[in-house]
Amino acid sequence: MALAKGEWHKLPLTLSELCLSSVLRCGQSFRWRASNPGEWTCALKGRILTLRQDDSHLHYRAIFPVAATAPRKDDTVELIRDYFNLDINLTKLYERWSAADTHFLKKAVRFVGIRMLRQDPWENLVSFICSSNNNISRISQMVDKLCTTFGPRLGEVDGHAYHDFPSPGELMGDGTEQSLRDLGFGYRAKYISTTARIVAQERLVGWLDGLRKVDYRDAHEALLELSGVGPKVADCVCLMSLDKAEAVPVDTHVWQIAQRDYGFGRGKHKSLTKATYEAIGDHFRKLWGQEAGWAHSVLFAADLKAFADVIIEEAKTEEVEKTTAKRTAARKVKTGNIREEPEEGGEGVKLDPASVDDDKKNGVEVGTVVERRVVRKAKRSLKLEVREGEDENVSLELEGATTLADRVKRRRRC
Repeated sequence: MALAKGEWHKLPLTLSELCLSSVLRCGQSFRWRASNPGEWTCALKGRILTLRQDDSHLHYRAIFPVAATAPRKDDTVELIRDYFNLDINLTKLYERWSAADTHFLKKAVRFVGIRMLRQDPWENLVSFICSSNNNISRISQMVDKLCTTFGPRLGEVDGHAYHDFPSPGELMGDGTEQSLRDLGFGYRAKYISTTARIVAQERLVGWLDGLRKVDYRDAHEALLELSGVGPKVADCVCLMSLDKAEAVPVDTHVWQIAQRDYGFGRGKHKSLTKATYEAIGDHFRKLWGQEAGWAHSVLFAADLKAFADVIIEEAKTEEVEKTTAKRTAARKVKTGNIREEPEEGGEGVKLDPASVDDDKKNGVEVGTVVERRVVRKAKRSLKLEVREGEDENVSLELEGATTLADRVKRRRRC
């Protein structure tokens, strides 16, 4: 199919508001593909959309199939703003969550710009039916097979064919379940084909999208009536496509986080029962507020193996900070051995009597000797710090030593 290649455009958007690479890899959507270095591409709402990012802008290019009908209005900007929920100020939310929760604060400094997508509810629903007992890599493969086999083909870019997501009608045929089994979907094949039939034939047109207008609990209960949908899948759909920011999906990652950082895993919440699932969600809603699901996604991303490089870097940074603190403390002890002259009398800085006598014989003032010794200490510290590569501590210690020398000098002049 011929394509109408679009130009690159850009939207002003900081990394603290959207970190594209993190958001598209953290298990919300499974169709974005790393197409070129720093670029992500997906077939979305009848177009092939490619995104990239720098420190201050989100760059985008939309490619549409060439149709015989009149050109459609390019609503790509509106689509991007809606899809990434860009009307919500993420920076302010991070500030609020960090103030309420020290555990969140520790992760927030490494995982900025993670926001919830506002996906098509049908795509979101089917994708998370595929997530049962699965990992992100395999879910992505399954969703890609689903689109390639059943979805409308939009075209090819850089040798890769892109298909839009299939509708419920395209997944409800008699042979769908068997086809999905042949593609490796296993028991999920029946869930998908059955749910497609329910949505297409037993619900009103627009029923799924209409769940955005009801409250969280009602939407959650409505989703549980579908085949292959349990509490976690229902919460994922509520959070990621139905505008229910308070929904907190609890899977094995979140359960581990709740045990490790928030005191779950003991007493009546020793195992992940239905009551414990609800208790974890209620705890986070009380802690983080109405957008608890958004906050939970940051901790979820921090727990993923896909972001192990960030975690390793965080561990290295913490180790460097600990080592630096120990060295600084050791130097403070050494500096503390030089005793300043008390404000009101006292013996002041202790000098080696022999060296004082030698200096007097050579016509050197005692105050000058003290100054030189302090400066020599500062120089030795400076050389040490340069070898260790900790310039900030060098300047701090040198400043302290110079201040001590100045005080000694002023007192000797009095």
